[in-house]
Amino acid sequence: MTTYRRNFIAGGSFFFTLNLAERRLRLLVQHIDELRSAFRETRQRHPFTIDAVVVLPDHLHTVWTLPEGDADFATRWRLIKSTFSRSLPTGERISDSRAAKGERGIWQRRYWEHTIRDDQDFTRHVDYVHINPVKHGLVPRVRDWPYSSFHRMVKLGIYPEDWAGDVRDYGGDFGERP
Repeated sequence: MTTYRRNFIAGGSFFFTLNLAERRLRLLVQHIDELRSAFRETRQRHPFTIDAVVVLPDHLHTVWTLPEGDADFATRWRLIKSTFSRSLPTGERISDSRAAKGERGIWQRRYWEHTIRDDQDFTRHVDYVHINPVKHGLVPRVRDWPYSSFHRMVKLGIYPEDWAGDVRDYGGDFGERP
């Protein structure tokens, strides 16, 4: 079995990416209320700050800051993923290894975690979170994606409403490689 090394820093800030097991599905936006509820329930039991978040159809990105003296983001993700999964009807495709362990087939088992190093790294990752719907071609402007903390940050005066402009102004050649 592969051993994953995580950088647990009490009170630290972290960037995360979580993916659905079936990347062609749109479960996260189709069941956004259930996902929000899973986050809310977990935060009530294990507080943390969501500095930025964007939910796309098949994955999400977020930046969190944990409370001082607390480094346990793994428990929080386990609770969010399991609470969300339990809220959905069964019937997804499940591999033999998952079935043997009694697991659902909603989420990829692992997630990407990056420890935020400084203010510049924090800003870069928060910007990445918010630009992601544009990067994936889901909307032409950041403000057009409803499942993002961008809107809260506009209200707080952190971003202007037209931040990052309109991708159509750049000929549409923006985002990840095909």
